[in-house]
Amino acid sequence: QVQLVESGGGLVQPGGSLRLSCVASGSMVRVYVLGWYRQAPGKQRELVAAVGSSGTTNYADSVKGRFTISRDNAKNTVSLQMNSPKPEDTAVYYCSGGPTWSLTQFWGQGTQVTVSS
Repeated sequence: QVQLVESGGGLVQPGGSLRLSCVASGSMVRVYVLGWYRQAPGKQRELVAAVGSSGTTNYADSVKGRFTISRDNAKNTVSLQMNSPKPEDTAVYYCSGGPTWSLTQFWGQGTQVTVSS
């Protein structure tokens, strides 16, 4: 069993920066793919970014060049650095974990990110 606890959401101005963090607990966390999804009102949940156990990353086209995902295997954490956010990045952001790139088994409770001036 894996538990994921997010922190760092809030209100940020367009062009600003915000960092989301997630602490993962569980015996298999270090070999899992960890990531961030988001869900805006009326829209489906979508992948934002993911990072494998070796550091390989995958990003949604909409955030490439603006967001950076990283993980610290010693601390079992995964972070999302959001630079130059846009109003369309407003959503609830969920930390995720799973054994493969295509299988997400665990979710955090979600943290709201609002991009507005």
